[in-house]
Amino acid sequence: MLIVARFVTGVSAGFLTPAALSIITTTFAGGAVRNRALLVYAGIAAGGVSLGMVVGGLLTALSWRWVFFAPVLAATPLLPLALRLVPAGEPPARDGRGFDVAGALSITGGMLLAVYAVVMAPEVSVLQTAATALAAAVLLAAFAAIERRSAAPLVRLGILRSVPLVRANVSAAVLVGSYMAFQFVVVLYLQQVRGWSSVETGLALTVVGLDAILAPTLTPPLVARFGTARVIGAGFAVAILAYALFLPLGLDWTYWAMLPTMALIGVAFALAYGPLTIAATDGVDDEEQGLAGGLLNVSMQFGAALGLAVATAITVAATDGTSAQAQLDGFRAALAVPVAAAAIGAVATATGPLTRRRVADDAPASRLSPR
Repeated sequence: MLIVARFVTGVSAGFLTPAALSIITTTFAGGAVRNRALLVYAGIAAGGVSLGMVVGGLLTALSWRWVFFAPVLAATPLLPLALRLVPAGEPPARDGRGFDVAGALSITGGMLLAVYAVVMAPEVSVLQTAATALAAAVLLAAFAAIERRSAAPLVRLGILRSVPLVRANVSAAVLVGSYMAFQFVVVLYLQQVRGWSSVETGLALTVVGLDAILAPTLTPPLVARFGTARVIGAGFAVAILAYALFLPLGLDWTYWAMLPTMALIGVAFALAYGPLTIAATDGVDDEEQGLAGGLLNVSMQFGAALGLAVATAITVAATDGTSAQAQLDGFRAALAVPVAAAAIGAVATATGPLTRRRVADDAPASRLSPR
């Protein structure tokens, strides 16, 4: 039932996130105004994540089931407001070519199997892990073949010829993946080793929400002066420092010892998250803004799942026993994951430009509506 509930919320996010992003990118003309709108969007999104940690802790203190029911109460008044306030737009012309079901199934299955192979690696044989990884690779290859032949492809593969677009999506994936890995380790450390409650744990991570304030205020002038690539690079540098400061984690660390990392993560996201959103949608035709937003959302979600999977696998493999020290050893090993992920993002950002010419001139526009 938990898996079904998460699947439904994932489908909902698959509709909502790219649509919200494409409304912004098609409403505001490219330039400083759109950049500021995207940075405000990113700051609110980050604030929602931080607030969700606190609210989730409070709800769990009542009953963990409220974590699933409370969003229903929050979404119910938003639905009529959205229908009233969000511009409807013109529906795309129906050409009878339908939806790319085969492409959707192959890419979803391939990504799920890739994450599953990582998660189960410490608990199954090498042969089983290799077989799962091979199945994932086969499905991903099948997805590419299906998209080349489909009359209405889910993803127009020509858009991926833009190296800056791919680089921006890879950077976004490792940015989110690094934090998910870090959050996983910290939550387990605080609750299992230190004995903190879910409310205390949520409040401890609230400082990360600093980017909700910095993203719409500090980041826009920095982007205007230094450009997206430099600001993103600075964000990854701060992230590497933040996660590295947590590597010598001890059994009796005070919150004051953890606070620099929490605050620096907020700064890192303020510098990198919004500008990466700008970079991932820059130069894309209005007709493909929905596709660009979808690719960015998929990259972040897959990065989050993969970062969590790798951190889980390393924690399990490096934990030898049930004592507090044994658990701490496993957590310390897993803390290398966010450091390595942030370093990958820094390299991806530094190896080339993140701005580009428009990418939709080489092939017909995607059949996907930007909304």
